Amino acid sequence: MTPLPGRLGTGEIHGWRIDTQRHAPAWDSGEGAFRVGGCWNGRGVRAVYASIDPATAIAEVAVHKGFDTLDTVPHVLTAFRIDDTASIHVVQPDDLPNPNWLMPGPPTRGQQAFGNELLAIHPFILIPSVVSRNSWNLIFTAGAAAGRYTLLGQERLAIDPRFAPPL
Repeated sequence: MTPLPGRLGTGEIHGWRIDTQRHAPAWDSGEGAFRVGGCWNGRGVRAVYASIDPATAIAEVAVHKGFDTLDTVPHVLTAFRIDDTASIHVVQPDDLPNPNWLMPGPPTRGQQAFGNELLAIHPFILIPSVVSRNSWNLIFTAGAAAGRYTLLGQERLAIDPRFAPPL
């Protein structure tokens, strides 16, 4: 598992998220998760999914959309800083009631309920990535995390073309 950032560098924790260009202005709305639910939230919860490094953010989006889509549809990479790191709750793999929740596949009602409960208590959740088990995802709801994070910037995502080679 990738160690959490510590005393190296600034000690800051940044989040990274990828959205289509047209949805990038509302990057922290949680609208998609609100409409359909996600791995760690049920419908009706405005969860915002991000990662603490850009490579994991790319892998998380690519597993759902494919590299061809990231290569041909304009996307935006958003960077933000967690200003209140004490408000981050870390979920270790052993903290999960069911270790299979970290396996690829559709989420269960129990998994979504577990995430909903955490999001109701904690402004930010760090949880292992299903796509890259040695990496971390960062999940929050904008309402609960308001005033605890700062948008650092947004830029057009440009993936290496070798991820979508010619046929």
